[in-house]
Amino acid sequence: MIDVEDLIALVRNYNPHTDADLIRRAYAYGLKMHEGQFRQSGEAYFNHPVAVAAILTEQRLDDATIVTALLHDTIEDTRSTFSEVEGMFGHDIAELVDGVTKLTNLQLSSTASKQAENFRKLLMAMSKDLRVLLVKLADRLHNMRTIKSMRPEKQAQKARETMDIYAPLAGRMGMQWMREELEDLAFKVLNPEARTSIIRRFVSLQKESGDVISKITADIRLLLEKARIDADVFGRAKRPYSIWRKMEEKQLAFSRLSDIYGFRIITETVEDCYTTLGLVHGRWRAVPGRFKDYISQPKTNGYRSIHTTVTGRDGKRVEIQIRTRQMHEVAEAGVAAHWSYKDGEPAENPFAVDPAKWLTSLTERFSEGNVDDFLENVKLEMYSDQVFCFTPKGDVIKLPKGATPIDFAYAIHSRIGNGCVGAKIDAVRVPLWTRLKNGQSVEIITAAGQRPQATWLDIVQTGRARAAIRKSLREEDRGRFVKLGAELARLAFEHVGRKVSDKALRTAAKTMGIADENELLARLGSAEVTARDVVAALYPELARPGLTTVEPDHAVLGLEADQSFARAGCCQPLPGERIVGITYRGKGVLIHAIDCPALEDVETEPERWVDLQWQPGDHPPVYTVSLKVTISNDAGVLGHICTLIGQQRANISDLHFVDRKPDFYSIVIEVEVSDVEHLHRILTALEAESDVAQVERWRDLSRKP
Repeated sequence: MIDVEDLIALVRNYNPHTDADLIRRAYAYGLKMHEGQFRQSGEAYFNHPVAVAAILTEQRLDDATIVTALLHDTIEDTRSTFSEVEGMFGHDIAELVDGVTKLTNLQLSSTASKQAENFRKLLMAMSKDLRVLLVKLADRLHNMRTIKSMRPEKQAQKARETMDIYAPLAGRMGMQWMREELEDLAFKVLNPEARTSIIRRFVSLQKESGDVISKITADIRLLLEKARIDADVFGRAKRPYSIWRKMEEKQLAFSRLSDIYGFRIITETVEDCYTTLGLVHGRWRAVPGRFKDYISQPKTNGYRSIHTTVTGRDGKRVEIQIRTRQMHEVAEAGVAAHWSYKDGEPAENPFAVDPAKWLTSLTERFSEGNVDDFLENVKLEMYSDQVFCFTPKGDVIKLPKGATPIDFAYAIHSRIGNGCVGAKIDAVRVPLWTRLKNGQSVEIITAAGQRPQATWLDIVQTGRARAAIRKSLREEDRGRFVKLGAELARLAFEHVGRKVSDKALRTAAKTMGIADENELLARLGSAEVTARDVVAALYPELARPGLTTVEPDHAVLGLEADQSFARAGCCQPLPGERIVGITYRGKGVLIHAIDCPALEDVETEPERWVDLQWQPGDHPPVYTVSLKVTISNDAGVLGHICTLIGQQRANISDLHFVDRKPDFYSIVIEVEVSDVEHLHRILTALEAESDVAQVERWRDLSRKP
C-alpha cells in the first residue's frame, strides 16, 4: 500500500501548494474506518481507496478529488456517516463522497428497463459535479486491474458493465487512454482466447519484420529535424481489443489488417501541425478516406487532433495523429483537465471544454422519453464517431458516422425533421437513406402536412432523430388507441360486475407502474397490456394454487419448542413481511415487523432478539390488521365499503369512527387477512372506489408492549 507521505509527494509533483494536512487526515480517517476489512484477494481493503487516489494523481487533480478517492467507500461500507465526513472535511467533499456512493449503488447491469432508469440517474448525478465520475472511473479501473480475485460470474458481470457503460463514458469524456485500458481489461475477461490469439500474432509479426515502431519513429523524427520543427514523436501497437473490434467491423483476418500501429506527433503550434501534415503526406502516400481534421472541427468533448493514415515503411499502413502540446493535454485528461493543476495553480487550457454541457443537454433532450429509448440514445451518443456536413448557409452540423439526411434534418430542428420529404446533397437530389460524408452540403426539402414514417426508424442513426420519430408516431396513433382502450376497459369491467371509472383506471395505472389513466388506455388500445391485466391489477383472484395451508399455531419458523408467540399490536406483522421476535417476561415472544418503531426501545438488548421468519405456504385469513379509510358522507357508502371488503374474502372484526365531518368520515376498520399480498389487494380495491378519498394501513403505536 502507498504510504501517506508518498501519496502527498505524488500530489506535490504537480501542486506544490497542496493541503498536505487535509490529505493526511483523510488518509488516517479512511484507514481507521476500513480497519479489519479485506478485499477478496486477502489484502487490506484500504489498499483500494489509496490506489484510486494514486490513479487520480496521474491526472493532476485537485485536493478535493484526491481526498474523495480516499474516502469514497466510507459512507457505503463503514460506520461513517455523511454528517461525520461533512464535519471533518467540509460540505463539498462530503457531497462528492456521497455522490460516488450513489453511483456505486446504481445497478447498471440489471434488467434493461432498470438499467436504463439507473443510467439516467447516473448521468443526472454526474452533471452536478463531474469529479464524482472521475473518482468512479478510477475506482472501476483499479477494480478491473485486480478483477482476478472475484468469482468468475462476478468477473463477467463487471466486465460487461465496464464494456457497455464505463469505457464508453470515459471515451465520451475525452479520457481515451482510460477507455482503451478499460476495454482491454474487460476483453481479457469476456474473450480471453481471442485476446491471447491477437497477442501471439503480434509476437510473430515482430519476429518477422523486426521492431517496426522504432524504425518508423526514427523516419518521422528525421523528417521533422530536416524541416526544423520541434516536436515529440511516439509510436505504439494498438491494444488487443482495438484490433479485435476492427477485425469484427471490417470482417478481416489479422493478416489483412493493416493499420495496427499508431504514431503521435506533438508540436508546439497549430501552424506546425499543418506543416507536419504536409511533410508526412509528401514523404508517404496518404490512404484515401482516412483523413480527419479535428483541429478545425473539434469533437464536442474538446478533442483536437489531425488523424491521417499513410502507407509507410515496407508498404504497411500506419495511423498518425498530429496535435499541439495543449491539445495533447486535453486529449489525455479529457474532463479531468477542468480540475488539473500545473505548478501549484489550476491549469488553464484554451482547448478544454466543459463536458457538463453535453450531459445537461443529453438529460434534457430525453427527459420526457421512454427510459429504454433513453438508454439506446445515450449509447448512440457515446459510441458515435462523427462526420461534419454543412447547411446551405454554411453552418456545420455534427453527426455520427452513417447518418442520413433525416438525421441531418432532425439535428436542425424537430419541425424540419417531421416535415422532411426529400434532400439534396451538393445540389443533387438523393434518397433519404443516403449515408452522409464529411464536407457535404445538405439541403432538406419539406412539405406541409408531411408526417414521419415508421420505416424511418430503420434508416436513422442518431438518438435524437429516433426519439422524435417515435414521439410523433405515438402522438398520431394515441387518440385512436385511447378510444379503443376505453371501450376494452368498459367491457372487461362489466364482465366482472364492476363499473369502470377514472379513479379505478388511475389506481390500476399506479399499480401497474404506468404514468396515468390515459397512458394506460393508450397501451391497452395498442395491445401493450391486456384488459385482463387491468382488471387483475384491481381485483386479482385470491387463490394461489400449489401452496399448502399453514396452521396459525405453526406459522413462524425459528422458535424453540417450548416458546409461545404472539403478534405485536403496535405493528401487526403479516405473513410475507420481514419479522423479528423479541422476548418479553411473562409474554413469551412477540413478533414485530422489522421496521416497527418499538424495536428502538430494545436495540441495546440483543440477547432478547430472536431471528424469525414466516412459514412458507398459504396462510388462512386470521391475522388482524387496521385500515384507516376516509369516505364520503353519503347514504350507503359505508355499507358498500364493507361489502367490497367481504368480496375480497376478508372478515371485518371491528370498526370505529375517528373523525366525523359534514362531508367525510374517517374510520378505522379491523380486517382479518391472510398475508401482506391479501392486504395489498384490499387496499387496491378500496383505492379504486370513487367514494374513498384515502385509505392506508393504520399502525397504533399506543399498543407498544
